[in-house]
Amino acid sequence: MNTITSITIRKYQIQDLSPVVRLFTDSVHELTAGAYDETQRYAWASRTPHLDVWRARLDSLETLVAEEGDDLAGFISYDKDGTIDLVFTAPNFARRGIASTLYHEAEKQLIGMGVKELKTESSVVARPFFERHGFEVVDEQRVTVRGAQFLRYNMRKVVEG
Repeated sequence: MNTITSITIRKYQIQDLSPVVRLFTDSVHELTAGAYDETQRYAWASRTPHLDVWRARLDSLETLVAEEGDDLAGFISYDKDGTIDLVFTAPNFARRGIASTLYHEAEKQLIGMGVKELKTESSVVARPFFERHGFEVVDEQRVTVRGAQFLRYNMRKVVEG
C-alpha cells in the first residue's frame, strides 16, 4: 500500500469547483463499480454534472481539499452541525490515507466548534470507512436517486471536546 508522502490540506476555493466535481464523478464511477451497477453509478454521478447545483451545494458547506503537489487527491464537505456530507478520494489516490487525513482534520475543526455528535448518511462502500473512525449504524434506508435504488446507512459518532 502506498501511503501519503506530502499532503496539503486547505479550505476549498471557488476555482476548485470543476476539479472537485470531476474527482467526485471519477471516484463514483471507478471506485464503486464493485458495489453499484452502471445505472446506479450514473444516477449518483452524472457524467455531465450541473456545476451551478454543485456550486450551491459546496457554498452551503465547509469543504477541505487534499493536494499532493499539483494533484487534487480528495475532499471532504461537512455542515457546521456535524453532518459529514461528502468524502471522496481521487481513484489514483485511493487506499493511501487521504480520506482519513481529511476526516481527522474535519473532526478536529468540528470539535473546535463545539460539536458533540457527528452524523452521516453513508453509502455501502463508505460504511467500513466510517466504522473504522468510530461511527455506528443507527438505521438503514432505501432511497431512490434519479430512478435508481440505493441502500444507505444513517450513522452517528459521539465526539469529545
